[in-house]
Amino acid sequence: MHQLPIFLNLAGRTVVLVGEGEAADAKARLIARAGGRIVPAWEQGATIAFVALDDEAEARAAADALRAHGLLVNVVDRPGLCDFTTPAIVDRAPVTIAIGTGGASAGLAKAVRQRIEALLPARLGALASALYAARDAIKARWPAAADRRRAIDVALAPGGPLDPLDGEAADKIDDWLASDAAAQPSRLETIHLTSADPDDLTLRAARLLGEADHIFHPPHVPAAILDRARADAVRHIAATPPADPPAGLTLWLETQA
Repeated sequence: MHQLPIFLNLAGRTVVLVGEGEAADAKARLIARAGGRIVPAWEQGATIAFVALDDEAEARAAADALRAHGLLVNVVDRPGLCDFTTPAIVDRAPVTIAIGTGGASAGLAKAVRQRIEALLPARLGALASALYAARDAIKARWPAAADRRRAIDVALAPGGPLDPLDGEAADKIDDWLASDAAAQPSRLETIHLTSADPDDLTLRAARLLGEADHIFHPPHVPAAILDRARADAVRHIAATPPADPPAGLTLWLETQA
């Protein structure tokens, strides 16, 4: 990962935008969508800055001046001068999906965004809002945090009662809570690693790594493989798979001799 992806709350906050023209107008629209207040030069309380100037020397000078005030700066079309880059965005508010290439190719980010746009239903944001509104009921249904997370994982899985690709899933929250839905039982799966390259993972292995609650592995399993797992999955260094797996989905990563 070459950059840290974050989502910044700009509502009511000041953003500096230096420049004019189509590129500056595009950034202005982006800032306005996020609720930011645009100013043409640094002022106290500014959060971040965008520079959209055609002349590279002028753009560099403007960026340096803004950094001197402690701002993080994006210089349009000049990734080498940027402290941060802006991604291609799939907007299903409150769900936002950002696709970035670290400035390597805006065209590639756009192409990926278009593929994702075609996959996601227009009412995906409504599902997120419905889950948020039902959070107290969900806590009451599954008081233990681990059970609650696993129940939600099962519901949101492909074909589940709240499958995110189902355009009507937002209307099914009450039925899901009233059903006999249970948290995912203990389950142990083995992934056979054929190489140290994460690109050699099968689709099934990549999916399981993204879903697992616990991962047991020998000490020599490469970090690049483990990085494909959920960030909150618990890692266990072990010589053999667990005899009594913890609750939820547990993986054993088996390596070649």
